[in-house]
Amino acid sequence: MADKIRILVVEDETSVAMMMVFLLSRAGCDVQTAWNAEGAMQLAQAGDFDLITLDIDLPGATGFEIFSRLKQLACWHDTPVVFVSGRPYEDDQQRAVELGAVDYIFKPFDALDFAPRLLSHLKTGAMT
Repeated sequence: MADKIRILVVEDETSVAMMMVFLLSRAGCDVQTAWNAEGAMQLAQAGDFDLITLDIDLPGATGFEIFSRLKQLACWHDTPVVFVSGRPYEDDQQRAVELGAVDYIFKPFDALDFAPRLLSHLKTGAMT
C-alpha cells in the first residue's frame, strides 16, 4: 500500500481548518493543522509534508513570512505551497506567485473542487 500524502494546513479559522481537514482526509490524505506561525514552523521542521497550505492573515506572522522562512530551509525548497485566503487582492496573488506558490485559492472555496485542485499540484507543480 502506498504512503498517504501528507499535508500541513496552516489556518487560524477553526471552521475553515476543519473543512479543509475533512475534505483532504476524505481524499485519503494525512493532514496536520497549525493555527499560527509558531505552530506552522514547529510542525514543518518536525514533519515531512508533501504539500503545505497557508492562510495569509495568521497570529504571529503572515503566511508570506512563514513561506519565506520555509523556503530558506533546504528540505522545504521544492515543497508545493498553496495559499488559501479570504483576501481577494491582486497584490496578494502576485506576491504569492513571486514567492513561488503553486496556487492561490479564495475562501470560501468550492468543497467539490478543493482536494482535487490541491492534489493536482503534486503532479504538475504549476500554478493554475
